[in-house]
Amino acid sequence: MTRLKTWFRSGSPWIWLNAGAVSISIVLVVGLLLMIAVRGLGHFWPAALVEMEVSENGQTLTLVGELRDSEQVHGTVLSESGYPGADPAAMYTRLLVKTGNRDLYGSDFRWVMEQDLRNRRYPPQLLAVERREWGVLYGYLAQVRENGQVVASGDGAWQVLQQRSRRALELYQRIRHLEQSDIGAINHQLERLRLKERRRQLDGELDAQTQAYLAAARSDLQSQYQQHMSRQEQLYQQIARDSVVIRTVDGREVEVPLSKVVRSYRPNTMSVFAKIGFYGEKLWEFMADEPREANTEGGIFPAIFGTVMMVIIMTLIVTPFGVIAAIYMREYARQGLLTRIIRIAVNNLAGVPAIVYGVFGLGFFVYFLGGNLDQLFFPEALPAPTIGTPGLLWSAVTLALLTVPVVIVATEEGLSRVPRNIREGSLALGATKAETLWRTVLPMASPAIMTGMILAIARAAGEVAPLMLVGVVKLAPSLPLDGNAPFLHLDRKFMHLGFHIYDVGFQSPNVEAARPLVYATALLLVLVIVVLNLAAISIRNRLREKYRALES
Repeated sequence: MTRLKTWFRSGSPWIWLNAGAVSISIVLVVGLLLMIAVRGLGHFWPAALVEMEVSENGQTLTLVGELRDSEQVHGTVLSESGYPGADPAAMYTRLLVKTGNRDLYGSDFRWVMEQDLRNRRYPPQLLAVERREWGVLYGYLAQVRENGQVVASGDGAWQVLQQRSRRALELYQRIRHLEQSDIGAINHQLERLRLKERRRQLDGELDAQTQAYLAAARSDLQSQYQQHMSRQEQLYQQIARDSVVIRTVDGREVEVPLSKVVRSYRPNTMSVFAKIGFYGEKLWEFMADEPREANTEGGIFPAIFGTVMMVIIMTLIVTPFGVIAAIYMREYARQGLLTRIIRIAVNNLAGVPAIVYGVFGLGFFVYFLGGNLDQLFFPEALPAPTIGTPGLLWSAVTLALLTVPVVIVATEEGLSRVPRNIREGSLALGATKAETLWRTVLPMASPAIMTGMILAIARAAGEVAPLMLVGVVKLAPSLPLDGNAPFLHLDRKFMHLGFHIYDVGFQSPNVEAARPLVYATALLLVLVIVVLNLAAISIRNRLREKYRALES
């Protein structure tokens, strides 16, 4: 008993308890990340296509699709749902089958009971066609057509389809580049001319010479626009030439223009290396392409770009303001009742719900500040807002306001740890207080400043609620960065990984198709936050090593 009391008094049990709690937390976090990775990244592997017969209500149906999931269902649940012959005391297995062909069947997922399945087969000729609209089409390749005429059918149609699909994809990329780059740039210049003319009109400077100059510039742009539109029409005619006919298992033939096809593949005949290549292609598409089909297919690059850009702008705003505020309160302000009240207020700001910052940002930054800036600097665009609208700038400013208490507290802690004799030695050598602060104190406190910035990045990157009010949207057709001056458009709305997870997970009309993308996007958001934090931690560690000798 005495040994047990001595062991408790030594503090060893609490050390072991703390170590055990930390170990369990690490195991849980790693397990959660692994579960997210398996469920998310496994979505991109090409699953085998199965053709099977299903008995339902006394009828036998033939289905083609991918077996996506399975679950155990109690017999009482099946009995209550009207399933015939269900034993209330038994457990049954039901399978989730992705049948595709949403334009034909109304839904591309369905649950079937495993005991109702018959004659599972994996025909090598089964084809999956990913479309830009209506999801995936499953069936057998019947024909390849050019301008309505059959150019290939039967076994030889597969190679012809692959060749013409590559041609159609190349034409599609050229059309997108023409629309986004050339035609988009001309539309941007035409809008700038319109605003310039309106500004001159408001200022009373729209004379005949200015009108002639603007008319000539507009005429030149219209001529270029017509040339690009003619080129676009030619490309559309070329891409509309080819189509493919798919025969479904119920005998229907569906003709799909190759301009609407993303890719076509036969997973049942793919080798392991071919599947690995396909997996890499799909994973790259997920990270580098734009979303489609209500964000349930395609990629999430606009969301990645928007998240990283917003965090960078937020960091550039919050760091100097937070550091300046901390320097003033620690180095210059008189340490009295008012300073203590300010510190208490700063600490309490860190606990304010994020949505409150969103409401404040919408009311003050967007409507009040942005609206007044529009009145002063952009009257020619009114009543359409320029700055007074939710966008990238106000989202970054709102999150900067949300995270500035973290930077202030961390910076003050760093300043307080700088030894007093360092300051006195610098002043004794003839340096002013500002020089001492700039050349000695701040470099030694820089690791703490970086710690505050790391905490701010970690919190801001995952916030969603305030961004829903001040700039984030479900789908942004264009990035806030392009080739048109001023190149970085802070007034544009943008996509965000956190909001994308919310939208796909809770607002998607196709829940089963969206579920794997929720896991994949969540994993990618974690990786983005980790990369941003590792970059800041690397800088902090270099600064800490640089000034460690000075601190000692």
